[in-house]
Amino acid sequence: MTDHILIERPQDAPGVMVIRFNRAEKKNAITRAMYQAMTDALKAADADEAVRATVFLGSDGCFSAGNDLNDFMAFAMGGTMGREVIDFLHALATHGKPLVSGVDGLAIGIGTTIHLHCDLTYASARTRFRTPFVDLALVPEAASSLLAPRLMGHQRAFALLAAGDGFSADAAREAGLVYAVVEPGAVEAEALAAACRLAAKPPKALAIARSLIRGDRADVLARIDEEAAHFAAQLKSAEARAAFEAFIARR
Repeated sequence: MTDHILIERPQDAPGVMVIRFNRAEKKNAITRAMYQAMTDALKAADADEAVRATVFLGSDGCFSAGNDLNDFMAFAMGGTMGREVIDFLHALATHGKPLVSGVDGLAIGIGTTIHLHCDLTYASARTRFRTPFVDLALVPEAASSLLAPRLMGHQRAFALLAAGDGFSADAAREAGLVYAVVEPGAVEAEALAAACRLAAKPPKALAIARSLIRGDRADVLARIDEEAAHFAAQLKSAEARAAFEAFIARR
């Protein structure tokens, strides 16, 4: 386990479990241990009838800067990728409870694509969504190459995932990635209030409705694995090594 992921059961939000990024000093960049902690939390929530909705939250001004680049570099230099990321994405895609997210500020890479799996996302007006996959000689992940075109159409999905264009909160709402845009100080309250409303509904009826809306997950899981294979291959490539070295030099 890691204290960089906090699992909370707010007393004023009965039936709600919160998964909170808690690595603000690194802009909530996600390590392998953090992925594992989130996977364990999602599975525990699925097995617990008392949990009726799950909420993802970040910190003030930052949801997540994406995957920790040190893990990428370690794999690129001959290390092992591990199963933590794929296990998390599978758990996310198949989670049986409603998923709500509250996003304030920076949302990069998986910090953006995670919301494609959420049922309701509340973003602050200062949030910026961006997926610089191709800029780092990588490819989309989290089944975003499947889900984003379905949600927002080819051109906006291409702009986000391939061109690497940033989306403001309003642009993300227009594209269907975000449900509502709120003031920065209201993100957590709005997300928790929405989760509480969902948690208070008849759970079986809500589960059936959600399953019908989301559809079969088989193609999503298959795309997660397909993307992961390309992602791993690209991480080992010369162009990715050059892109990472250039990025680190700029920092």
